[in-house]
Amino acid sequence: MRLDKFLKVSRIIKRRTVANEACDAGRVTVNGKVARASYDVKVGDIIEISFGARNFKAEVTDVKETIKKDDAVSLYKLI
Repeated sequence: MRLDKFLKVSRIIKRRTVANEACDAGRVTVNGKVARASYDVKVGDIIEISFGARNFKAEVTDVKETIKKDDAVSLYKLI
């Protein structure tokens, strides 16, 4: 699954276009490397996003195309 779509489905970022823009701006890294929106997310990847002064770091635990809102947090584990 594409990185921008994973960020939206897991509800880390609210909209896919915003996720795409964050990737294009270089604010999203996967396994320590700046990642493009088209990066193929796999289980075990470490995603790090810088939101202004805050940083978000999580490990991908599952990849699903669709998921209920309440279960979205099961797709990643905070580090």
